[in-house]
Amino acid sequence: MALRRSWRFVGSIPRLLLNSTVRPGVSVPEGRSSVSSFVNTRPGCTSSDLLLRRFASAPPSTDVSYEQLKQLLAGRKAVVIDVREPWELREYGFIPGSINVPLGQVNTALQLDAEEFKEKYGGEMPRGTDNIVFTCLAGVRSKNALDTATSLGYKDVQHYPGGWQDWVKNEQHK
Repeated sequence: MALRRSWRFVGSIPRLLLNSTVRPGVSVPEGRSSVSSFVNTRPGCTSSDLLLRRFASAPPSTDVSYEQLKQLLAGRKAVVIDVREPWELREYGFIPGSINVPLGQVNTALQLDAEEFKEKYGGEMPRGTDNIVFTCLAGVRSKNALDTATSLGYKDVQHYPGGWQDWVKNEQHK
């Protein structure tokens, strides 16, 4: 008896998915989505209906290359935040134009008001719509900072996966 009920439930899943149709030109909520071009043959549906599959994840292009970072810095088109500890910047160096906000302080720092942020970190507080690029030594902490900023509602966030190590390597090869 229970097995029959579960099979009935499993059989209803495709019907639920088929009910998720989007017409071309209609905006889709944020998040990664996949639109299938299969024609919906259900009665009452036109051939222009598209099936939509949504996946809850971050936007696909969050990585920034060395060349892209150089262009963003040159054009002042992004706020670059280095999430390493201050001693790491003193010992190894830093990317010119970046603001140091240690990873453990990113959550709190991005919720400060603009004056407090500038006083504490020496740079302009990024707005929710600003392009923010996080960097660290090798890309691990910057990815964590990106996730934190995204959870706080920042929309245009990226990270430099090569970090300081990649920056130095590229700067030396000039």
